[in-house]
This record gives sequence, C-alpha cells and structure tokens, in this order.
Amino acid sequence: MTQLLTPPGLSAQPDDPRPDDRARHRAIKLIFLVHGTVAGTLATSLPWIQAHDRLSPTSLGLVLFCAPIGSFVAMPTANRVAHRIGARRATRLLILLWCALLPAPVLAGGPALLFPAYLLLGMAAGSSDVMMNAQGVALERSSGRPVMSGLHGMWCLGSLVAGAAGIGAAQAHLDPRVRLLVTAAVLLVLAGCAGRGLGADVPTAGAAEPAPRRFALPTRAILGIGIAGFCGTFAEGATTSWSGVYVTKVVGAGPTVAATAYTLFMLSMTATRLFGDAVVRRIGPVMAVRIGGVVATCGGVLVVAFRAPLPCMLGLILIGTGIAMNVPLVFSAAGRKGTSLGESVAGVATITYLSGLIAPAAIGWTAGAAGYPAAFALITASAAALALLAGALRTRPEQATMHHEGEPR
Repeated sequence: MTQLLTPPGLSAQPDDPRPDDRARHRAIKLIFLVHGTVAGTLATSLPWIQAHDRLSPTSLGLVLFCAPIGSFVAMPTANRVAHRIGARRATRLLILLWCALLPAPVLAGGPALLFPAYLLLGMAAGSSDVMMNAQGVALERSSGRPVMSGLHGMWCLGSLVAGAAGIGAAQAHLDPRVRLLVTAAVLLVLAGCAGRGLGADVPTAGAAEPAPRRFALPTRAILGIGIAGFCGTFAEGATTSWSGVYVTKVVGAGPTVAATAYTLFMLSMTATRLFGDAVVRRIGPVMAVRIGGVVATCGGVLVVAFRAPLPCMLGLILIGTGIAMNVPLVFSAAGRKGTSLGESVAGVATITYLSGLIAPAAIGWTAGAAGYPAAFALITASAAALALLAGALRTRPEQATMHHEGEPR
C-alpha cells in the first residue's frame, strides 16, 4: 500500500493494527449516522416551521437557501480548522456543533431569525461533512479497503430513522420543539461517544508543514472528480426534492403513492450504499460509477416515458440504485488523487455540493418553462453524464492506496 502525503491528524498510518481500524470504522459509521439523523430531523420539521412562522412558499425557499450558502462558504475552510486544532478534534467538535444547532429553527422565535439559524446550520453541516468524509478516506488509506459507500449508507439510514421518528411524533402529537430538544440531546451523547472512538490526533513529520490555504478551491487534478460528483449530486438532490411533485402532477397519483415512490427511492439508495463496498472491491470504483450511470439513466427514461405509477416507481428505484455510490466514490477518489487529503476532500465537496445551490432553481425553471417531464429529462441527462465522467475516478498505479479487483487503470 503506497502512502501519500496527508495533513496533520489525517495520517495514513499504514502500520495501524487492524483492531484499531475496526474501532475507528465503528466511530466514523456512527458519526455518519448521527449527521444523517440531524438532516432528516430538520427535513421532517419543515411543515411545522412553515405553519408556525406563517411562511409563504417563497419565504420558506429563501430560508432554506441559506443552508447551502452556509455550506458553500464553510466547506473550503474546513481543512484550515483541522490544521489548527487537529483533524480528529475538529471532526468531534463540528459534529457536536451540528447536533447542538438542531433545535435552532424551532426555537428561533420568529421568521427573521430563521435566516441566520439556517446559515449557521449550513456552515456546521458543510464543515462537519468535509471532516467526516476526510476521516472515511483516511480510514480507507490505513485499512486498504473501500468503506465510503457503507459510510454514506449509514447517513441515509440515519435520515430514514429520522423520518420514521417524525411520523411517530406527529401521530403522538408531540410538540416539535420538545422533539428536537430531546433528539439533539440524544444525538449529542452519540456524537460524543463516536468522537472518542476516533482516538487522538497522531503527530507526524508533516506537522511542521505550512498551513493549508485559507479557502481550498479545487485543484485541476481533482476538477474532473468534482464535476462527476456535481452531476451525481444534482440527480440525487433534484430527485429527492421533485419526485413527489412529479408523481402527483404528471402521473396523477395521490399523496400515498407519491410518498411511497419517494420512500422506495431513498430505500434503494440506502441499500445500495450499505452493500456497495463489496461491489467496489469486486469491480472497482470506475466501473461501479459507470454502470450506475447507465442504470440511473434507464430509470429516468422509465419515469419520463411511462407516466403511470408502477413504471414511475420502478424508475425511481433504478435512479436511486444507480446514483447511490457516486458521492462516496467521488470523495474516495479525491483522497487518492490529491497530495493533501483535507484540501482534496474540501475542494471536491465545494464542487459537488454546489448543485445544492443550482439544482432546485434549475429544475423549477425547467418545469415552469417546458413542463415536469422536461425537468425530469434534465435529471436523466445528469445521470447519463456519470457514465461518461466515471473515468475521472480512475487511479494511476503509482497513486493507488488500495487494490480494487477489476478496476480499470
């Protein structure tokens, strides 16, 4: 296993004993689960926030727009924080901050305070996302085996758990303010346990290296990886946001069918990610993303061409299955190609999650100008681009930190 340069606190640690890798793996999995649970809990609280603060759809959209802005600003600076206080300590503190801010929107006390609340949430979400993905890539380096797909599967699982908890709380007529306070307290405990499982930062010879750039924009070496991540995240985010609307407006189905279609999409993504590492070990990341792009494209064609509930739900399942491994493998590829793990992950995250700013507006404008099928055709085109861009994830032999059976070189 070839050791690459890594920033302080994210040493590849090739001599780490296997039991230590397993302990770190459990800790990082728990961090991903907690991060996803916070995101899912916030999503299930939106109807109450809109009703309680009497927000129009436009006002709510502007409030939610603050979160990706916060993430976009914070992500490129995350590696700087890690350099100052240590990567594992930064990961622990940022995931705790993400959990602690969970009740902020329901305790804001008025619409005006929702804007800074979601801006802070976005900053905490984005910076903690960069650090936990960097921890996952560092674990791949030290263990010599792919783990990123499973980690992102845990994030999806946390989001699904939050959704189920939100349904239960609504049926029990539990005040959302109480629910989010209790949820935040529980998640803070879990995040604290996970943070301790990461261990202490390991001093390395690189500790005397110059500080990383203040704002880690992506380098040319990882630009192609970031574009592949952008396309996958565009398809994922747009399908997540618009699948229910599409099933209702175009297919003519009721709310139950729309909710079922969305749930099947999320379940297909979760299952694929949880078991995706075995696929990557078998065929390599390039082929996994390429095949996934083809599968997702077939799903998009089904959704656009056959405007009936069953083909639409099957299409959404195929889209979820096809795009599921793109984001985790993009982060993994960035860590393998870049000379600075933290900056590479932060740079790719900046491009990848830029789609969070663009996708809602692009899909909404397309739907308004040309109809919902045309909007979903744009999603299908993004999925198809993955099959063409998968080669950007290819690792040159001298850069390889782990062996993928069957990976194109």
